[in-house]
Amino acid sequence: MNAWLTDEMAGAVPLEPVTRAGLPGWLERQPADVRRWVEANAFIAAAGSFLSLPGGEGGIGRILAGVESTADIWALASLPEKLPRGVYRLDDAWPTADRARAALGWGLGAYRFRRYRSDGDSNPMACLVADDAIRAGDVADLVGAVWLVRDLVNTPPQDMMPAHLAEAAHGLAAGFGARFREVTGDALRSGYPCLHVVGQASAHPPRMIELDWGDAHAPAITLVGKGVCFDSGGLDLKPSSGMRLMKKDMGGAAHALGLARLIMGAGLPVHLRVLIGAAENAVSGSAFRPGDVVVSRKGLTVEIENTDAEGRLAICDLLAQAGEERPDLVIDFATLTGAARVALGTDIGAYFATDDALAARLDHHAREQDDPLWRLPLHKPYRCELDSKVADLLNCSAGSYGGAITAALFLKEFVPDDVPWLHFDVMAWNRKAQPGRPEGGEAMGLRAVFALLCERFG
Repeated sequence: MNAWLTDEMAGAVPLEPVTRAGLPGWLERQPADVRRWVEANAFIAAAGSFLSLPGGEGGIGRILAGVESTADIWALASLPEKLPRGVYRLDDAWPTADRARAALGWGLGAYRFRRYRSDGDSNPMACLVADDAIRAGDVADLVGAVWLVRDLVNTPPQDMMPAHLAEAAHGLAAGFGARFREVTGDALRSGYPCLHVVGQASAHPPRMIELDWGDAHAPAITLVGKGVCFDSGGLDLKPSSGMRLMKKDMGGAAHALGLARLIMGAGLPVHLRVLIGAAENAVSGSAFRPGDVVVSRKGLTVEIENTDAEGRLAICDLLAQAGEERPDLVIDFATLTGAARVALGTDIGAYFATDDALAARLDHHAREQDDPLWRLPLHKPYRCELDSKVADLLNCSAGSYGGAITAALFLKEFVPDDVPWLHFDVMAWNRKAQPGRPEGGEAMGLRAVFALLCERFG
């Protein structure tokens, strides 16, 4: 099992939930020594707090866990970091319907990225016992997919260049019997010219990475991921403050791989394709320039307005390829625009959809999974912001308004009108730690999208 989850029940300490409102009634049912202990420790059952109750022979008898509700995914998310090393189990007071959600929060809170630390390994200090409800909820798979996304995003760029990203994808493919293919370097010129131009300045050749899994006759899902492994901004160079977190600019690719892991692990009856555009947007004598014109895979010509709007170039050819086979659904993930962060902040993933019914179901699952997403409009009148005097379109607007929308409208040019499409513009990073969501790389909307796919294709 995962390092945070175990089947070993022996010696496991019970975790008993109690709310602030329910604490007085709980205390009335306890013996006097327990009441005195709780009062002496000034425990009020605030959400995220806990109190160890003494057991026999000086050990811990049980843990009181302060929660707002047992249905809250994050009810136990802060405890793996706070509790003493050991094994814990959900007490019988946890309703069966809420046990998988509590375990999910625990697992997400147990994440550590310590690959480069010399003071300890990545194993959490506290393990949770898996019961039937937790197993039935496929919690280990959900947590494993989120951990994969976080690990990929958190890895420093010298160890997460296009070749490393391809290795991660190849390992995932091998683990599930998927077919793997990649196109590298100058070989990209013929089929993926926009991706090639983004990565042509780097000493690390760009790559188109492809996974193919499942029955070719099953409903088809194609996932597309932006894998810009580091983004300097190119010749339109970012300031140092804007470059600091650009190791996360392959977060879209990480999301695509995390979702692929969930789909394959669940054995969804679909034909899955994953297409990743991996590149480093670097500066050298061979860097692409503002004013250059690129002929895309689709045949549309793109004038470069700004080399720092490279993410849409890294995936537009892949979206065109995806559309050529008319799949039942195309989903892309990208850390695409600062405008989406200005609009929604960093905790909420922006998305665009061409199918209103699909978007309504996604909104439902985002609420159910506590995995926040917000739909932005594909407002067609803004398409004029991408008009070019010398080519079919600009790679970005020259203005500063509606940047997330104009970026989505650019990508929409490469997706057939009759193919349902979801486009996610996400931060892929937690700027501050919250229970279950440590500072660093993050999977945003992943659980909601997987729930949607299970409902639609499962």
